[in-house]
Amino acid sequence: MKPDDSRSAIRWCLVAVLLLTAGSVRAQSAGSAAQAAVNAIQASEQEKTQADSKAASPDVPLGPGDLLEVSLFGSQDFHQDARVSPAGEVVLPLIGSVHVSGITPEAAATVVHDKLVEGNFYKDPQVSVLVKEYATEGVYVLGEVQKPGFYSILKANTLLQAITLAGGTTPKAGRSATITNPKRNPHEMVVNLSHEVDASVKDPAVMAGDTVLVAKAGIVYVIGDVRVPSGIVMDNENLTVLQAIALAQGTNPNAALDGAKLIRRTAQGPHEQPLPLKKMLAAKAPDIKVQAEDVIFVPKSTVSAFSKRGLEAILQAATGVAMYTHY
Repeated sequence: MKPDDSRSAIRWCLVAVLLLTAGSVRAQSAGSAAQAAVNAIQASEQEKTQADSKAASPDVPLGPGDLLEVSLFGSQDFHQDARVSPAGEVVLPLIGSVHVSGITPEAAATVVHDKLVEGNFYKDPQVSVLVKEYATEGVYVLGEVQKPGFYSILKANTLLQAITLAGGTTPKAGRSATITNPKRNPHEMVVNLSHEVDASVKDPAVMAGDTVLVAKAGIVYVIGDVRVPSGIVMDNENLTVLQAIALAQGTNPNAALDGAKLIRRTAQGPHEQPLPLKKMLAAKAPDIKVQAEDVIFVPKSTVSAFSKRGLEAILQAATGVAMYTHY
C-alpha cells in the first residue's frame, strides 16, 4: 500500500471512531427496532400451533358485513345467524336491533345479555356470540416490508405480527407505521416503531380491514470517490456530513476533498452547496447536519464525467446506490 493510501485509510478510520462511537455505533447495535422485534416474534411463532378461527378471533372488533352466530344456552328459540348491517347493527329476537360494530364478540355478548335482562325476558342468560365469517378477514401490510400483501387477521392480532407475516421490514424502513381503517376511531393511528433504551416497542392490536403502511426512512446518499458509495438510512436526525462519509468508509486517496458538494432537493429544484471537507477534517470549518434525501458527492482529483454532466448525473447516480447503512 502506498504511504498516501495508508495515511488516508488511517485518517478515515479515526474519523469513523471519533464521530460514530457515541452515535452510530449505538444505533447500529440497536439496529432496526421494528426488525428486531419482528425477529423475536418469528422465533416465538415457530413454537406455537395455529388455533382455529373461533379461538383466534375473540379480541378482533366486529364490523359491518361480519356474520355472527348468536345463541342462548338452553334456548332453541334464541339461536340464529345475523350479519352486521352497514350501520353496525344486528337484529335479534325479542330485543330487535343491537349495535355491535367496533366491539369484540365478548363485549357484544354482554350487550345482548344486558338487553335481555332489561326487557325482563331472562334473569341471567348465558349469551354466546361467535364470528362465523369476517367481511374483511385480513389486513393489508404495505410500504417498506419484504412481502407487501393481504394477510389473514386470524394469524396477525397485533401490528408486529402483521409485519412478521409480511417478512419483516426492509433496510430502508423508517421508525413509524401508520394503521388506517374507516372502522377505527380515529380512522388513522401512527405507531412509533423505534426502540429506546427505557421504552418498549408499541404493538397495538390490528383489526379486520386495517391497512398497515410501514414508512420509508430518510436516506442520505454518499457517492463519488468514496470507498463504499452508500445510502445512509437515518434512524435519527443528528447525522452530519463527516459521519455520513465515515459510514461510507471514507474517501479514496485521489479524492478532491475541496471539490465536494452537498446537493439538497428543494421546492425550487436541486440546490448545490460546496463542502470544504479538508477544513472540516482539520476542525477549521464546522461539520454540517444533513437532511433526508441529501446527496454528498466527492469528486476525483481529476475532472470526472460527473462534473461535466452536472447535478442530474449526480442525482441519477445517487438513486442507483444499492448499499444501505443504518445510522
